[in-house]
Amino acid sequence: MSRFAANLSMLFTDVDFLARFAQAKACGFSAVEYISPYEYPAEVIQAELAQHGLSQVLFNLPVGNWAEGERGIACLPGRVDEFRQGVSQAIRYAKALNCPQVNCLAGKVPAGSDPQVIEKTLVTNLRFAADALAKENIRLLIEPINNLDMPGFYLNTSRQALALIEQVGSKNLWLQYDIYHMQRMEGELIQTLRNHLSQIAHIQVADNPGRHEPGTGEINFDNIFSALDQMGYSGWIGCEYNPQGDTAAGLSWLNHRQR
Repeated sequence: MSRFAANLSMLFTDVDFLARFAQAKACGFSAVEYISPYEYPAEVIQAELAQHGLSQVLFNLPVGNWAEGERGIACLPGRVDEFRQGVSQAIRYAKALNCPQVNCLAGKVPAGSDPQVIEKTLVTNLRFAADALAKENIRLLIEPINNLDMPGFYLNTSRQALALIEQVGSKNLWLQYDIYHMQRMEGELIQTLRNHLSQIAHIQVADNPGRHEPGTGEINFDNIFSALDQMGYSGWIGCEYNPQGDTAAGLSWLNHRQR
């Protein structure tokens, strides 16, 4: 059966971040993910996880200035030292929170930049991060994101991400497959999952249009979840969507599934 993790950056946003752990547990979740833990001391988050019996399954490497529109710095020339410092910070948090994997957002391509320099910077940074994380038994993931919601983002399709993984050449680089983003970019969801399941370490879900709960749009999630069960997918599925209303009230789609 599929295992679902609450994304605390997008669910339960009517309460402060640290109060969302209790909300997730009360709604039946046993695991959480979110964009960033770095605004809080690791021991504070670890205490919330322990108190509520939750597993930490994913967060991102430091993404730069999120409030100013940055969505990762891995492809940005001139930010390599900052990226490497972020890898060290992510390792400290992952070890403290017992988190087995972290995601790297590639970042937006600066206007007028040299594509070859951008590519070389990203490949070099991913090799560094994959090696550093491998030494701590932590997986590194990369995620393609649709360029309609996030114009200028470097990585947009599963094919591009898989080619990048091959180019980096590390056994510790995996695909994070977000069903919402890939529905917008390419479709062929089940077949792509089937073809590349061995390279996929984490899945996230939201329906399209609107990026709301499964069942609110055009994607047949019953078919997708059944196919994943048949394929033997054993990773987590992150609930990374914007609830149409109250988060708990919108979880009826999960009532008949294991969380």
